Amino acid sequence: MSADDVAMSAGSATAGRLPIDGRSRALVLAALVIGSIMMVAYWALWFGARDVVASDSTQSYYDFENAFPLADTWVLVCLLGGIATILRRRSWALFWLLAGGGAGLYLACMDTLYDVEHGIWGKGAGGAIELVIVVVTYVFSISLLRWSWRRRHTLLALEP
Repeated sequence: MSADDVAMSAGSATAGRLPIDGRSRALVLAALVIGSIMMVAYWALWFGARDVVASDSTQSYYDFENAFPLADTWVLVCLLGGIATILRRRSWALFWLLAGGGAGLYLACMDTLYDVEHGIWGKGAGGAIELVIVVVTYVFSISLLRWSWRRRHTLLALEP
């Protein structure tokens, strides 16, 4: 049982009050930085070398993907806000982390529905890449939400 599990099993008095130790802070910062880099890399490839990341070549697929840059930019803003506020030890980190995790989860759901309805995951290497992107987005978003929520009181206690 991890220290986080012990703290959570101690009762509701400690719920949301997990500490943000050096390791935990480093892990969430690394995840935010890696997520940011991956998002920028994906869109750079989409607009510069689409064949590398495209899972399909239909106009409807291109239209669907082209609907995401603004929403993904919002997620990126949230990730960067999370990085800045965690580094500065500010209470606004909770907002940025929850907003980013929630937006990422929403986008993963949108991607999943489109991919299932259009059989994208079964379309060779591009489909496999799309499946990996969706799974990583779910894992990242849920992990970010879980990490943030379990430390919400600790984050809120930081300087404004």
